[in-house]
Amino acid sequence: MVNVPRLVIAAPSSGSGKTTVATGLMAAFSERGLAVSPHKVGPDYIDPGYHALAVSPGASGASGPAGAPGSAARVRPGRNLDAYMCGPGLIGPLFAHGAAGCDLAVVEGVMGLYDGASGQGELASTAQVSKLLRAPVVLVVDASSQSRSVAALVHGFASWDPEVRIGGVILNKVATDRHERLLREALDESGVPVMGVLRRADGVAAPSRHLGLVPVAERRAEAVGSMRELAARVRAGCDLEALLALARSAPALDVTPWEPAVEPVAPVAGAGRPVIAVAGGSAFTFSYAEHTELLAAAGADVVPFDPLRDEELPAGTRGLVIGGGFPEVYAPELSANEPLRKAVAELAYSGAPVAAECAGLLYLARSLDGAPMCGVLAADARMSGRLTLGYREAVAVGDSALARAGTRVRGHEFHRTVLEPGAGAAPAWGVVHPERRVEGFVQGGVHASYLHTHWAAAPELARRFVERCTA
Repeated sequence: MVNVPRLVIAAPSSGSGKTTVATGLMAAFSERGLAVSPHKVGPDYIDPGYHALAVSPGASGASGPAGAPGSAARVRPGRNLDAYMCGPGLIGPLFAHGAAGCDLAVVEGVMGLYDGASGQGELASTAQVSKLLRAPVVLVVDASSQSRSVAALVHGFASWDPEVRIGGVILNKVATDRHERLLREALDESGVPVMGVLRRADGVAAPSRHLGLVPVAERRAEAVGSMRELAARVRAGCDLEALLALARSAPALDVTPWEPAVEPVAPVAGAGRPVIAVAGGSAFTFSYAEHTELLAAAGADVVPFDPLRDEELPAGTRGLVIGGGFPEVYAPELSANEPLRKAVAELAYSGAPVAAECAGLLYLARSLDGAPMCGVLAADARMSGRLTLGYREAVAVGDSALARAGTRVRGHEFHRTVLEPGAGAAPAWGVVHPERRVEGFVQGGVHASYLHTHWAAAPELARRFVERCTA
């Protein structure tokens, strides 16, 4: 049984202020000395980076009083809860894994409360996750263009699905004292208590670009300052005691925490644990914490490196994982690091296992917007004006260092780049839904694709990769 107090922060639609409120609450409660577990519904990589900063020691300006409960000194990653990629059955266990030992968990929703995977009902919606976690929902409402109508809106959301428990409302973008009074009077009739009011000037905006917010890794010093201001404003505008009481009203969750437990790969005599280098830094910020946990559980030593700064791969590297991010923003700098590009190409040409997703795919290409990349793949990438976004179902076309032929996965695409050609002679995946096509490259030990996957749903991918690194 899991007894972690928890809240889901949702909204009627995107742009209402979920990230502002959720991140501010994480920071404000962490500031009070609570160990806060941050979570995000859906596949998004960027918001969890801000969540992790919000619960980092000192990020909000204080580390909490001495003797406070929990362990505020522990840095916790923001973790995703995606019922499409991982399946509904893993939501509770993944939550319990991330929230172990915490005093409070805050889960930021995705899109509108009831919006999920296109054409698949409630699947992957914030509402579904709230029910799977038996967690009360706090609805963040953009009140900038309404007064009494807010009561009808909240009533509609609260009554749509009786299994979704909306326990409170936070009003965002409120203009004046009079506006606040009108909103509160209307909501008095709805039966849903107001637990916070943020004024129109209270927003602390992070800069955005073509795929959403700029990741925290690219602006950490500035983001720390913004986080302190955000924590102060949310603390001043929200009833933290009422929110904490609501979180503590969540019933016990009957789940067993997920563990990155895969059968460890037997090491080669005298070789020790294989070193798997994982790309990070400002250009490669998209990763799920469970991936490195699974690699380590399978018997690897996971070593991060920064392709923008490091001119060599980590000593003894026998496998390489390059996840998503923004290589298009840093194409000149990545290209200028010629020693590392050559080292990556040499590793790939040696037949060593290389798993690349999206940004990693572009980095392995011949060029990106005309800038030379690693040249492992006979393909060229460029920015486009079209956003490719959505869930995908795919099957491994052939055997690779990552997957056996026929392995089925669910994943997500999210990019504004185009790769020509989009698939090699041996494609990585055959996409079977929502359309049928092949994409990506399998070449020697390389498995490169636009598709983001979540290995918690397919831990055999991590074990197979480590096995190939050990061979």
